[in-house]
Amino acid sequence: MAHDLIAIGRTGVDIYPLDHGVGLDRVRTFEKFLGGSATNVAVAAARHGHATALVTRVGRDPFGRYVRQEAARLGVDPTHIRPLTAPDGPPTPVTFCEIFPPDDFPLYFYRYPTAPDLMIEPGDLPLADIRDARVLWTTATGLSAEPSRTAHIAAWQARARRPHTVLDLDYRPTFWTSPQEAGRQIGHALEHSTVAVGNREECRIAVGESDPHRAADALLARGLDLAVVKQGPEGVLAATRDERVEVPAHPVEVVNGLGAGDAFGGALVHGLLSGWDLTRTITFAGAAGALVAARLACSTAMPTTAEVEAALASRQPDHAEGTA
Repeated sequence: MAHDLIAIGRTGVDIYPLDHGVGLDRVRTFEKFLGGSATNVAVAAARHGHATALVTRVGRDPFGRYVRQEAARLGVDPTHIRPLTAPDGPPTPVTFCEIFPPDDFPLYFYRYPTAPDLMIEPGDLPLADIRDARVLWTTATGLSAEPSRTAHIAAWQARARRPHTVLDLDYRPTFWTSPQEAGRQIGHALEHSTVAVGNREECRIAVGESDPHRAADALLARGLDLAVVKQGPEGVLAATRDERVEVPAHPVEVVNGLGAGDAFGGALVHGLLSGWDLTRTITFAGAAGALVAARLACSTAMPTTAEVEAALASRQPDHAEGTA
């Protein structure tokens, strides 16, 4: 039976401070959570009742065991979350963040000299499952190093640009040698994708445009079926060749903005698989992201379908602007 979603890429352990509004040098208590963009999207989609799997690598260490166990607990098939073969390979990465609400959440990635999730090889891939999955979710981070880059290309070749082949533009400067190199690799990836999702800065890196409408046009010109441009407090623009809608942001009191984009991604997957129209899909995804922004964690904060629907029902609906 085909998976609803297969995600490939970044995983690890998020270490979040329980003391907010102070730097890490002054934080006294922390809590660990499952993390990583591709991982969070898989968890988010599972919360909406979908059969999800994650393809990634972890270190042969306690945190690697934690990733597998926690992913399974949160509803993600851990079959292809595999430890590295070499016992002296790099450890499962950890990520620290600082929390300065409402809009400052610095991240500190400990992925040295590389991370196991960038050591995915073509031979690690369940190519038949990737081909048959209803959604394949990949991220730009997975293109930042070999052998992960070659593995992603193999996955896309097996997929042959079937709907829905999603590229999360997910640009993290620390993972790349230069913005120009990131742009080149992301440009190649767009040729294999049917859906792209990113914020204004990520669109600028990918297609040289940060204006939402011009960015959407540039993404669609690459042969995509759907371009989604996230604009933070200004909402979301989504465009196909025949339609575009702008949905305002769902208002919340922000606790931690990290993970909101991944919640959006998992909810976007739910809308695509449910066959919803574009306005309903993006409105639902925006509300899911907002709910996570109002919570501390990422993976364990992902809302259920009922929670998102309740949040939408609790506020006066705003009418999205659409053009055909």
